[in-house]
This record gives sequence, C-alpha cells and structure tokens, in this order.
Amino acid sequence: MKMRWIAGALLVCCPAQTEPLNRRTGNQNRPAYSKSKGTFPMKETAIGQEAGTGRKLLPAETLAKDVSAFALDLYHQLRWSEGNLFLSPYGISAALAMAHAGARGNTETQMARALRYTLRQESLHPAFAELGSGLAKLQEGGHIKLSTANSVWPQQGYPLLDDYLFLTKRYYGVSVTPLEYKDAPGAARETINRWVEKRTDHKIKDLIQLGVLGALTRLVIVNAIYFRGEWASKFKPSLTKNEPFFISPGMSVQVPLMKQEGEFRYGESQSVQVLELPYLGKTLSMLILLPREKDGLKRLENSLSVENLARWRNALREEEVEVFLPRFRTTCAFRLDKALSAMGMADAFIASKADFSGMDGRPGWLYLGAVLHKTYVDVNEAGTEAAAGTAMAAPTAAPGQPPVFRADHPFWFAICETRGGTPLFLGRLTNPTKTGE
Repeated sequence: MKMRWIAGALLVCCPAQTEPLNRRTGNQNRPAYSKSKGTFPMKETAIGQEAGTGRKLLPAETLAKDVSAFALDLYHQLRWSEGNLFLSPYGISAALAMAHAGARGNTETQMARALRYTLRQESLHPAFAELGSGLAKLQEGGHIKLSTANSVWPQQGYPLLDDYLFLTKRYYGVSVTPLEYKDAPGAARETINRWVEKRTDHKIKDLIQLGVLGALTRLVIVNAIYFRGEWASKFKPSLTKNEPFFISPGMSVQVPLMKQEGEFRYGESQSVQVLELPYLGKTLSMLILLPREKDGLKRLENSLSVENLARWRNALREEEVEVFLPRFRTTCAFRLDKALSAMGMADAFIASKADFSGMDGRPGWLYLGAVLHKTYVDVNEAGTEAAAGTAMAAPTAAPGQPPVFRADHPFWFAICETRGGTPLFLGRLTNPTKTGE
C-alpha cells in the first residue's frame, strides 16, 4: 500500500441581506479584472529577494515562501487544540486565493495580510497557476500521484461577474456548477460532497456537514488535493513490531513501529532531531521534527518559524540513520472561521463589513459564512496516502554506530516539494491510535 495525503477546503459565501438576484450594482472605485489584458490595472508587482544572494525571486518562488509563512501562522492558531493535527496549507491558501480575487477595499487588504500574500493581485493568481502546474509535473515520472481540483458552485441564477469567472477558470482551472441552495440545500450539499469524495479517492467524505448550507448561501468555493507516493526507501513489513508510543512520559499505547536503516538527510541538536524521508523521484519528501524529550512537542512548536525550518533543513546532511516510525492513519476536520479572523481577516466574515464586489459587483453583499477543511493521511511501510533559533549540528554518533531516530513519542511533520519547499501538508502526531474517524 502507498502513502496517501488528502485534503479538502471549502468556502461558503452568503449575502448580507435579502435582495433580488437580478439586481446588479458595481464598485466603480476599482476596475475589474480585464479578460482582454489578462491582468488587473494595478501598481507594479512587489517581488522579494532570495536570502543571502540578492537574487530576485520569481513570482511562484515568492508565493511558495508566502504559503510557508501562512502555513505556520495557521498552525500556531490551531495547535492549542488537543490531539493529532493535520492540514493542507497549500489547499487552504488556494481556496482563499479564489475568494481574495473577488475581495475589494479593506477586505482585500486584510486577506492579503492574513494569508501572507506579498504579490499583488495581477501577479498572485498567475503565480498560483504556475505553482500548480509545477506540482502537477511532479507526477510525470510515474512515481507519485499529486492532483488538485478547484470548483465554484454558485446559486442558480446568481449573477457572478464574467471577469471573476474568467479569472478563476484561467488560473485555477475551476469547474462552475450552479446549484439550488434556496429550495434544496440538502441536495446541494450532497452534490458538492460527492464531488470532493470522487476527487480524493473516496477518502474525504461529508466535507460539508448538515446545517452549513442554507437558503441564503450564494456561492461555495472548493479545493481538493490528493497525494499518493511511495517511499524512495521502503520499510520492510517483516521488521514492523508492536512497540510502546509514549503519548506522555508516564503513559504509552501499543502501535506498529516500522524500522529501517539507510542513508537519509539528518541533523540534530540538544533538543531536536530532524529527518527527511524522500518519496520515489525525490521531488517530494516528509520532514520530521522529533523532540528529544518525550514531552517536548509544545516547546518545539513554540520554536516553529519559516526561518528556523529553513535553517534546520539547510543543516541536514546525508547520514546512515536507524529509523523507527509509527504506522498511522488519521482524519482531521476544521472550521477555520475563528482562526482566520484572529489572523487578521475578520471583515471577510462580517456581513456589514465584507466587500467581495469583485465577484458580483455588489459592495457589502457577499461575505464568508464558513471556511471548512478536512484531511486524511495514511502512513505505512510502502509510503504515504493523503488526500528561538535552534542551531543544527552534524551527527555526533561514534564511528560504526549510526544515529537512532526513534519516533516513539509526539512529533511534528510536513510534506514539502523539495525544490521550492512548498508545504503541501503539515501537522503533528500525538497518538497514532486516534484515527479521527
């Protein structure tokens, strides 16, 4: 069996008040997206620089860094909950980018800051298209399967702007399917859930729960991402044994602990061990941060930052390592409204303040009613299926004795694209016996 990571993200847009569907008013203060020019008439795009080189980053490279920053910001909002945690920052960011394309005024400004977008609108969406195209090419070697799908589900007869639909189709490849929310919200829910389930190999079910959609729903935006990959160096099932996994220093559960010894990129400090396990093709890899102490995960989480992750990763060296990793499967579901509001995009969720007139030409009409996210991960011997600065040092094991990376207590992990470091998935494992199902 291969390793799978799967995720689905969904945004629900509702109107601020009741109004006939055929009324169209516009925000004349800002020009709409131009289909003929393919751009917004805005100021010059801000492009960052690569640390230490002064080289200007390409827009897709800038976006990869922005998604990384957003990933950790969101993780820090969610990590205070108990238990396993697993999410797809790329999937969430892509779904919200489609909403951001229609945001105007203060709503747009807040969303850009909260989502860490440093590119302006006219460069952001082409960068998402380029990044998505690059991710799609990773599976051309046949070693992995990585697919993303975006869709827009408006209320039947609701007049979305042609420019908005053109943008989302061009840069996000969306399918647009009108549904009847006013008279049949249950049927609409089932239709969208079936779409998500089909595109995540039937691993993400019931993304939209009862009661989320209603008569006032006007638009649903969905992103689904699916990854299946085999380890470049597989674990032999014959070496897997039931061993204790310490969910706390004084409490353990029995779990299947996989084992192998081989050359991997590895680094360590007094407080953490870092291991990178590549997938076949070595275009994607799992990065695992294992605290030295069995109760050290919270301290490790406190130190998570884009800078520290880059520093730790750059310090890794090829080394013979004895690896122990639990076999696990888990599902996580989130409603992200509060977390995203706390990150600074509160106006998007407030009917009286939200401005998504870039979607329908109506200032103060649409707002975000819900942002839902659900993930699935399965880690086994063959691979994965998923729908303060700490200095790193070279290993110090005695000659002939490879370092031991024994993940028998809570740890943090991420699946990243190896070239640009885009975090497709990340999370923590605190108890492998809790599947979330």
